[in-house]
Amino acid sequence: MASSSSAAPSPQSPKKYDVFISFRGEDTRFNFTSHLHEALRRNQIDTYIDYRLERGDGVWLSLEKAIEDSTLFLVIFSENYASSTWCLTELAKILECSKNDQGLLVMPVFYRVDPSYVRKQCGSYHKAFEEHERKSSINKHQLQKWREALTHAANLSGWHCSFDR
Repeated sequence: MASSSSAAPSPQSPKKYDVFISFRGEDTRFNFTSHLHEALRRNQIDTYIDYRLERGDGVWLSLEKAIEDSTLFLVIFSENYASSTWCLTELAKILECSKNDQGLLVMPVFYRVDPSYVRKQCGSYHKAFEEHERKSSINKHQLQKWREALTHAANLSGWHCSFDR
């Protein structure tokens, strides 16, 4: 654990990562998220980002393990975050872990998206759920779990990064 991290690990088990970044790659990978990751790395904050996936590993199993091995979660909500079932599944897992371990911290970052759109699933978030509802591979229970996760996360104190900031 990097000593410069402000989040303390839970006393039960030391965590491998200080920070886990959840983000929609096509929206923020090569701009906001890469700059954020680099700033954290420069400050010796051990950060999990999907660049760390090992070739040949099961993607979800690796992500799930990294979530379980993290102390702080930065969830970068962007225009197309909700269109990714991977992002929504990550978010649900993050919130499940934080509910079970009070020492974990979830911090939303609203990157060029209004927090109320995430909270109420309006705009691109509404459109994404309309698309998910059409998929036979996604059941109503899963959709409800994702909706609740978005609402819960959007109600947490975080940062709103608009176009002019």
